[in-house]
Amino acid sequence: MFAGISRFGVTMSAGLLRKLNHSVASDFAFLLSLPVILGASVIKLPQLFTTDANQLLGQILAGSIVSFICTYISVTFLVRWFKTRTLYPFAIYCLIAGVASFVRFS
Repeated sequence: MFAGISRFGVTMSAGLLRKLNHSVASDFAFLLSLPVILGASVIKLPQLFTTDANQLLGQILAGSIVSFICTYISVTFLVRWFKTRTLYPFAIYCLIAGVASFVRFS
């Protein structure tokens, strides 16, 4: 993927181009993210059980819980947002992030 290109944005746009309504397109985008998230988790999970990581298990657990809560809040907000609104604010954000990344890393 290129900087500023969002998997969620691409799948949401693809759903809308296929004439899905916003609610179904957002569900489609979130469902398509599950294999990527689960795959990355399966690949990284063995690294948590190294001897160095065992010393940090409490911090890893706390970070995982905070991450889960933030993700839940974000997903809930985005699902509600996309049921009634457009992708324009998200597109502007992706454009700004992409240009900033290009300038920063070029």
